[in-house]
Amino acid sequence: MKQSIHVLIKERIDSYVNKRNLNLDVVSEHEQQAIKRKQDLCERRSVEMLKCNVKGKILGKKQVAGSTTISYVLHYRSLMKQDDFFYIEEICEHRAASFLLNELINDCEDKQYVSKQEHVPLDRNQPEATRKSFKYDRLEAVKYAENWWNSYNVKYKTFEVDCTNYVSQCMHAGGAPLVGYPNRSGGWWMVGNNWSYSWSVAHSLRWYLSGANVGLRAVEVESAKALSQGDIICYDFEGDGRFDHTTIVVAKDKENYPLVNAHTENSRMRYWSYEDSTAYTPNINYKFFHIIDDN
Repeated sequence: MKQSIHVLIKERIDSYVNKRNLNLDVVSEHEQQAIKRKQDLCERRSVEMLKCNVKGKILGKKQVAGSTTISYVLHYRSLMKQDDFFYIEEICEHRAASFLLNELINDCEDKQYVSKQEHVPLDRNQPEATRKSFKYDRLEAVKYAENWWNSYNVKYKTFEVDCTNYVSQCMHAGGAPLVGYPNRSGGWWMVGNNWSYSWSVAHSLRWYLSGANVGLRAVEVESAKALSQGDIICYDFEGDGRFDHTTIVVAKDKENYPLVNAHTENSRMRYWSYEDSTAYTPNINYKFFHIIDDN
């Protein structure tokens, strides 16, 4: 079984590095399209993947009659070159491989790790909180994002869909003050084992950033290029008005486009557009938020 997975991983690396098609029946057309989009994206950006190393870890094994399903995680670490600019992109991918009588019949993303969050409305009719002045320390926000991109700070609760929780932690590390406790539908906060919806739910944070006038505040900008390190991107993958994902900008590439970190599918220095994700659709909608402070 492990040998079959090893062959599959080698084929995937070869498809990335050498821009070859991944012609394996056990991989869905949906995932092959995502790989093709990544190849096209690198070509448009004049980015070359010089090398890709992958580490794997088996998380669990389930057997029913003659079939076996193995849950595992792959950690891709890729050296990227864009003209004279080099950076390392890292992505962790949770997968499930199914075997029938020891023959690999299917390999796909583990849907447990890509589930969507429910829409939780914000209460906009709350009395205005006391203004808390702060200066946003972008360096500290990025340092936190880099330190915890593929691990979890025990000082905070961890969620199955953890992207917004992680981004909130990064902004808080940058000095953004907590406001609104204990109203879960108002403000932005996590205190003990309780938190606001805007702290942990992508759609709620998107709306909070659009209207907050105390504490953590942001202004929406027109393009990804206008963002700085420590700023936030919100993603509506389906284009249906419900935002599903949140990332934080940690760097800029040679063309001044953001590279982002994220949780859930833990990623580091990933190109902001997420065209290489299986969640991507042509209807995707983005919101770009520049964090503002009192200085």
